[in-house]
Amino acid sequence: MKLLVIVVHPDLNQSRANRVFVDELKQDSHIIVRDLYREYPDWRIDVEKEQALLLQFDRIVFQFPFYWYSCPPLLKKWFDDVFTYGWAFGTGGDHLLGKTFLTATTIGGLEEGYKAGGESRYTIDELLRPIEQTVVRCNGTWLSPFTVYNANAVTDADLMQEARSYREYIQRPQEVLLPGTAATPN
Repeated sequence: MKLLVIVVHPDLNQSRANRVFVDELKQDSHIIVRDLYREYPDWRIDVEKEQALLLQFDRIVFQFPFYWYSCPPLLKKWFDDVFTYGWAFGTGGDHLLGKTFLTATTIGGLEEGYKAGGESRYTIDELLRPIEQTVVRCNGTWLSPFTVYNANAVTDADLMQEARSYREYIQRPQEVLLPGTAATPN
């Protein structure tokens, strides 16, 4: 399986968790990691380049810090620019058919806050629905996300273990990661 991880962190060098995750992924030569903020500091996305890259991979992972209940704005722009009518959806828009997608998110808050009745009122799965629906609308297959809660406060040893778990998780077979299966991120 050819695996592309699109990292979307506005300041990856200052990130604790996302930087550790990227370092872990780079140890695996068949996982390609791209940093969107480094690629496009001017926010001028090369649509043809991005579409050509997507065609080369079987699984695409969007890795980002989860804040204000969404993804970083450059990822939203990337979706708007790259997943175009006639390419990703609509007439002739079948280029993502057969590809699998998932998110890997780091959250500063506690897991208890992300449930019905919790501080955030919704689960992470519910809050990621706009990305899920975008992928499904564009003929991709959505897989269960990998989520790390309390990312700012976990010990270095626990963070390293989460990074190893993340690398293993994103390489699991599609059947194991389909929503509603017994698979759990951690």
